[in-house]
Amino acid sequence: MTDLPIIIVSWNVRELLARCLDSIVAELDRSSLSGRIIAVDNASHDGSPDMVRERFPHVELIASDLNLGFAKGNNVGLRLVPDCEFALLLNPDTEVQPGGIQTLLAGMQARPDVAIATSRLFYGDGAFQHSAFRFPGLSQLYIDLFPVPGRLYESRLNGRYPRRQYEAGRPFEIDHPLGAVMLIRGEAMRQVGLFDESFALYCEEIDWAARFKEAGWHNLCVPAARITHHEGRSTSQVKVASFVKLWTARYQLHVKHPRFTPLPLARLIVAQGMKRTIRGASAEMRAACEQIIDVWNG
Repeated sequence: MTDLPIIIVSWNVRELLARCLDSIVAELDRSSLSGRIIAVDNASHDGSPDMVRERFPHVELIASDLNLGFAKGNNVGLRLVPDCEFALLLNPDTEVQPGGIQTLLAGMQARPDVAIATSRLFYGDGAFQHSAFRFPGLSQLYIDLFPVPGRLYESRLNGRYPRRQYEAGRPFEIDHPLGAVMLIRGEAMRQVGLFDESFALYCEEIDWAARFKEAGWHNLCVPAARITHHEGRSTSQVKVASFVKLWTARYQLHVKHPRFTPLPLARLIVAQGMKRTIRGASAEMRAACEQIIDVWNG
């Protein structure tokens, strides 16, 4: 195959981005793969663009003057490779473990009906992290907003696949991946289109995965491919704003894909959950919850 495009969209995580790029370069060096690395910087102010220019001169850097967000930033990179066979999208807070890209690519090549493939993920301390999920429904909304028995967090009701499926090491079909690692088939992407840029942040990958499945494609987790994910380092810099964007995107997702859950019931759950969150919250968080209630009320 020709160069595998590897696209990373980054915002103010310079040191993590450097570790991510180091891991990609090391993986390409020890494998038979040839990669075309594209870094899209979303107007970082921590010196990320200069770091890429100095330490990784072979990386194609797109330094945006604006924060384009996840969907639009990835689309900028994907539009540079319109005829690709595959494209790998990585978060800047990921580190590829030895063999990770090659194993992921082999899993995709073995399944010509697959649009998206993701890997097994680990937190920075080596702990297991879910990388694949079922499409969200009423139970997931409830579990996110109200106290439930601990065992439900790891259950099907919360969209999780059993850990034994990851530990078995064999590829298994999924509804959607976590957006941190996504290997995309170019043919499927050209049929369905790129990310929906109306999603400002969050849920873009869920919408994309749903569109692929609606078009007859399948999505896959390849747990033999291992990647470390230092989760949420960008969004943790703007916690309340990210909270609003998350629940705004989730509303948009449920409106766009009504088969996921009945919208009137979803609205009721979210409204009651936000009212519960308001109790004892800071003024900033109370205002955020009220804003989310307004969004979900249309």
